[in-house]
Amino acid sequence: MLEEKPGLLKKILAMVLAFGPGIFAIGYTIGTGSVTSMTVAGSTYGMQLLWVLVVSCLFSGILMYVYGNYALITGETALFAFKKHLKWGRLIAVLIIIGISFGQWNSLMGIMGISANIIYEIFVIYFPQLEAYKYEAVILIALIVTGVMYFLLLVGKYTFFEKILVVFVTIMGGSFLISLFMVYPLPMEVLEGLVPSIPQVEGGKMLVVAFVGTTMAAATFLSRPLFVKGKGWTIDNLKDQKRDAIVAAILVFAISGAVMAVASGALYHEGKPVTEVLDMVHTLEPVAGKFALTLFFFGTLSAGLSSIFPILLIAPILIADFQSGELDTSSRQFKFITAFACLFALIVPVFGSNPVEMQIVSQIFNVFVLPLVIAAITVLVNDKTLMKGYKTSPLINVGLVLAFVFACVMSYNGVVSLFDYF
Repeated sequence: MLEEKPGLLKKILAMVLAFGPGIFAIGYTIGTGSVTSMTVAGSTYGMQLLWVLVVSCLFSGILMYVYGNYALITGETALFAFKKHLKWGRLIAVLIIIGISFGQWNSLMGIMGISANIIYEIFVIYFPQLEAYKYEAVILIALIVTGVMYFLLLVGKYTFFEKILVVFVTIMGGSFLISLFMVYPLPMEVLEGLVPSIPQVEGGKMLVVAFVGTTMAAATFLSRPLFVKGKGWTIDNLKDQKRDAIVAAILVFAISGAVMAVASGALYHEGKPVTEVLDMVHTLEPVAGKFALTLFFFGTLSAGLSSIFPILLIAPILIADFQSGELDTSSRQFKFITAFACLFALIVPVFGSNPVEMQIVSQIFNVFVLPLVIAAITVLVNDKTLMKGYKTSPLINVGLVLAFVFACVMSYNGVVSLFDYF
């Protein structure tokens, strides 16, 4: 008797669910921070900043690969290894924990603000009477979303987290890529965007740094060893790890590039830059149509929800990494830190700040620990004793050096941008 062949839908579902720790990389990288930065950039400058996205994704792929390889070969996680093997390693690890947690929690405020506003706008379409209660409705939505996410964190394990992220990321990626087929920039503008240039206007440098902060996120690399271990991979999975890092970097570029391209094609030539959440509704609909608008909004919401989840995990992950290299989601420490992060997430909705502006500013804080994160792993992966005979290739080392220089330049520009902003 012949076995029934699985249908196309089942094949696609199996392929998606087979995705490895890279799904967390996409969750960390493409949130509403990334979507906001790409939308603002595309609507304001067209495809001019595409080159920043290309460079950031290239370096992100290299760093994901290097961090994953180190974990599989040595069996050690990142911060635990820094503390154990590097001079001043304990101080370096503590600075990284503080820097990343601060940057990610700042991002979380904007993400929650944007997500709550988007859900509110969807409700207003069907219940116009809610317009009189916007502030109260946004806070209530933020409280419900935060409560649900916290509950899921308390009951879940690695595989459970992975499946939830797979759903959000699949919806998000599909929404943005389908939108791209409906609204797209001119091919010449895409090619011109690959030539490095910075918009010589107020806020131009800030947006470039925000791009790097959201796309080349240190949290993505540092958390990778724990997620690789959580997946159950060993040294026999080096090829799987490499493939996973490459696929994750390509998907981050494709999805982020699609967002920028949709915003550029729909809004740039109309002279309608995005500065508020409402701008994303009112400016995109007349040009892209209701279906494309709905897809784009659905993708943005999925991006927000897919980011809230891993960002709530980041501080417990880093602290557990520093302490023992193992994450215990049932510990009192885990519950307390994630509860504090949930309260932190409510700051923007409660105080009614502009979530788009807050999101871009918050992304800048993510670049400051990047040089430290790159330098530390470069030293470790070139230690022959630690790497047990596995040699880091010259090409990867060149990539790490260039990534370090790039991160230093962006950190300097981040400081300048923040001084100009405040």
